[in-house]
Amino acid sequence: MTAQSTRSEHLKQAGGFARNEHVNGGGDGERSEGLGSEARPSEAYRSGGVGWGRGRLDGKVVIVTGAGAGIGRGVAELCAHEGAAVIVADRSVPGGEATARAIHDAGGRGRFVQTDVADEASAANAVAQAVSEFGSLTGLVNCAGIYPRATIEETTVELWDQIMAVNLRGPFLMCRAAVPAMRAAGGGSIINVTSTNAYSGWSNLFAYSTSKGGLLVMTRNLSRGLARDRIRANALNPGWVISENEIAVQASDGHDLAWIEEAGRRQPLGRTQTPQDSAYAAVFLLSDESSQVTGTEMNVDAGRSMPGQGGSA
Repeated sequence: MTAQSTRSEHLKQAGGFARNEHVNGGGDGERSEGLGSEARPSEAYRSGGVGWGRGRLDGKVVIVTGAGAGIGRGVAELCAHEGAAVIVADRSVPGGEATARAIHDAGGRGRFVQTDVADEASAANAVAQAVSEFGSLTGLVNCAGIYPRATIEETTVELWDQIMAVNLRGPFLMCRAAVPAMRAAGGGSIINVTSTNAYSGWSNLFAYSTSKGGLLVMTRNLSRGLARDRIRANALNPGWVISENEIAVQASDGHDLAWIEEAGRRQPLGRTQTPQDSAYAAVFLLSDESSQVTGTEMNVDAGRSMPGQGGSA
């Protein structure tokens, strides 16, 4: 078996959207404890039962940044499956078009808009396209982010600026552009995808952790400042999400798939996370079910952020 096919098989066993298949793609249901097959929808969900495809986001218009892969793609596909019209915002044309195509193939509404969140005009254009194409904007998921590894001494000014531009300035620009449109729609929901690294972080993720800490504070500030406009803001903190990119990062550190799977088994809930785990949380925070939820931090991390459990990978 080739290295690529091995990675694909492990991602398939992990369930969720990391394997770049349609949102409710199945697999055979085999359990892979460390990599998280529990994230795959149950048969009740697949067959349209409670909690799956119920139209929880009917009438919503949502922008998802970083929607060309990983968590962003998972969120975009599930939002569309739950009835939202989705702007697939990503710098990558192949990735963004693939997500939009998957949404269309599943009968959903989605449009790819190439977006550089760190660019003011590009961020404003994503919002303008949402309003022009779908008539309004009610949701924004700031998922685009980068996480180059470097300690404080290894972090150059250029690397610091690059990380802050995408991870902190990007959400600021997207939120600033989105707020007037949400206000005009009578309210909305902003989700900033942060990280459990926001609480302290690993030493080799110095700038990344700092950017996510800043985004967490931004979220709290937004929740207070926008409440009267019925615009909610919440943070979604994923845990250790296994995707093709994360597998490549771990490989560069000398960790193979067996090591990842074993590390997953040591998590409090017995496995690593998939993009699907975050997508379920995002749908709740975007829906009217969470109409009284703002200023919160939702940790989707199998309990790793609990005191005494350590941090993120």
